Amino acid sequence: MKRIAFLATLFTAVLVIVLPFVGGGGPGLTPQAVADSGSATPLLASMTAPVAAPVVETPRVALATTVRVTDEYAAAQAAAQAAALTQDWEHIAQKPVPKPVVVVNDDGFVDQRTLRESQGLSCPSDPGGGTNGAPGISSPLGVPGTTSDDLASFAYTFNAIRIENCLDPIPYSNFYYDSCMEDRLFWMAESPSPDPLDAWGHMGSTRADGVPSRGCDGNLAGGSGNSGATVASKWWYSLAHRASLYRPGDDVSGACIAFAMTHGGIDEPYDFTRAAARWVWC
Repeated sequence: MKRIAFLATLFTAVLVIVLPFVGGGGPGLTPQAVADSGSATPLLASMTAPVAAPVVETPRVALATTVRVTDEYAAAQAAAQAAALTQDWEHIAQKPVPKPVVVVNDDGFVDQRTLRESQGLSCPSDPGGGTNGAPGISSPLGVPGTTSDDLASFAYTFNAIRIENCLDPIPYSNFYYDSCMEDRLFWMAESPSPDPLDAWGHMGSTRADGVPSRGCDGNLAGGSGNSGATVASKWWYSLAHRASLYRPGDDVSGACIAFAMTHGGIDEPYDFTRAAARWVWC
């Protein structure tokens, strides 16, 4: 019996001491078991209605590209910067342009070679190409007129002289036969006078038989043994005709050269020629 009584007493002591720790509804050992609001709500109540924990935002980390600076990279950057510093972009448009050097020759015309060289330009070259044709007709009294060879000989010599003197050439397609000037040359060649100079001259000249002049005027050249090439040279070496027909220094854009030539006359042999030429705008 004493043994049973001892076990009963021991069992009762265990229940009193252990039960609060096994899950009983009594208050805990410290005030921390009570809700922060100050109420006497037991811990079990806070467990059945838990307060939501605050949301903590994950920190955002900015991403950056990492450039590895090597000796080669640094050298390339330094070279690029040095090259940029050699360009004076701010003042480059304000730099003065070299003034052209104008030299007037003894003939009174500007030396085009010196002028071009002072501007960093070279003299022009031959444009190439061929000339137009001429009909080779004769006058009513049988005086032979301009041929294609006459026109070509004149044009090639004309441009050769221009290029030699550093002048822009005229496109060969801009040389053409002029029937109106040829008609006036026919009028001169058909003079019945034995004097080859009868009727010779510009508009206003007269003919021995009184027949009024016809056709158009131009720069004149002629004589025995002449060709398109020789009259081109004669006009260059005559300063007045050079200024009229060659026009040194003038812009050749849109310029054409009209030409005509006759061979012989009533009293002159075939190699006695009369020629006319003029600068016109195409």
